[in-house]
Amino acid sequence: MVSDIFQHVINGLMLGAVLALPALGLTLIFSVLGFVNFSIAAQMTAGAYAGWLANSYGHWSLVPCVAVSFVFAGLLGVLGDRLALFPMRKRITANTPLMVAIVSIALNLILENAFRFIFGNGLNSYEFDIARDIHFADFRIGPQQAQNLLIALVIASVLAAFFSLTRLGKAMRAVADNPDLARLKGISPTNLSAVATFIGMGLAGIGGALLAIDTSADPSTGGRLMLLIFAASVVGGLSSLSGAIFGALLIGVASEVSVMVVAPVYQTAVAFLSIVLILLVKPAGLFSGFAGAKR
Repeated sequence: MVSDIFQHVINGLMLGAVLALPALGLTLIFSVLGFVNFSIAAQMTAGAYAGWLANSYGHWSLVPCVAVSFVFAGLLGVLGDRLALFPMRKRITANTPLMVAIVSIALNLILENAFRFIFGNGLNSYEFDIARDIHFADFRIGPQQAQNLLIALVIASVLAAFFSLTRLGKAMRAVADNPDLARLKGISPTNLSAVATFIGMGLAGIGGALLAIDTSADPSTGGRLMLLIFAASVVGGLSSLSGAIFGALLIGVASEVSVMVVAPVYQTAVAFLSIVLILLVKPAGLFSGFAGAKR
């Protein structure tokens, strides 16, 4: 019994590592732009397909496929933002955040159906060699899961260094902390919005690619995890980048451990309950601290 619990905890940490990347993207976009972009699920799917195409037709290895996923999802995210969301954000009213969120949901559905039209509903698997699970004591870890965890840790470290050491990263943090003060310092939130969207959606693309490498790519690759991703951001605090990581790990572990009690089909219910509980107990999230912009 105890060993089963630890195995599910390990599986949850592996899942949380994948969830952390799109959760970071969602939180970054909210922190800088001040709204939740639900089309991030479609960008996960875009990254999954971009990496799959690079691997299947270009026979590229893991790292180049991940890079392609980041760039393609980031560019597609910026394009979708400029065409669909930016015109809505320019209309500054009390209902602007709600309208932008609704349009982002519509954009997500459009992109998901576009992928379904282009690639069909079939499962598309990457052509990487299958390796045996890594065993230690009574536990096991899939090699791809271990790679996903390592890649997620590296990317999170690079992102932390970017926000701490670079002028652009510090400017984005300034906008997130206090947009009005940032404007007085000569920092334009509008100019940074495209950068935040590109990085945020690119992170989602990497998450989608890693998930597809471990399973397969299909039009619903991102959609199936959207509630878990949103729960991770809410639990961690929609304005906390570090909180997004810890929230993703918590949601990953909770959803995997819940399988011991309920059927796997109800895993998303755990995410929904997590959102409700956090909103009731601590609406700012468990790890809030990186103040979000309210624009």
